[in-house]
Amino acid sequence: MRSHTVRLTMEVPARVGFVNLTSRVEEEVRASGVQEGLCLVNAMHITASVFINDDEPGLLEDYARWLEQLAPHDPSPTRYHHNRTGEDNGDAHHKRQIMGREVVVAITGGRLDFGPWEQIFYGEFDGRRPKRVLIKILGE
Repeated sequence: MRSHTVRLTMEVPARVGFVNLTSRVEEEVRASGVQEGLCLVNAMHITASVFINDDEPGLLEDYARWLEQLAPHDPSPTRYHHNRTGEDNGDAHHKRQIMGREVVVAITGGRLDFGPWEQIFYGEFDGRRPKRVLIKILGE
């Protein structure tokens, strides 16, 4: 059994944004030498997400607008009880909950085994500071 672990630092300059991680994850799969196994990619912060979908700009814009409708940014303590702690990111916690923490992708023949159009994304909901993403690859 092989194991390969990488921690990336992500810094999105906007408060909300999406970064396609697919090519970087593919590089790590190749570097691991794993031919058959699993690849975990997870956001290591409670206001960020990792998810799989199509890399289509309109879809990513739709996500940003949809999430803002579901959990609008409001730094006041009125809308989100969490903001009563002195934080201003209650909405970001909700957005992360909706989009999820991590993805697991099968590795077959030394490559990520995706369906059509699937790509791995990092979603940032309280950006403008460094955050981490974990890539862990296990297999033979």
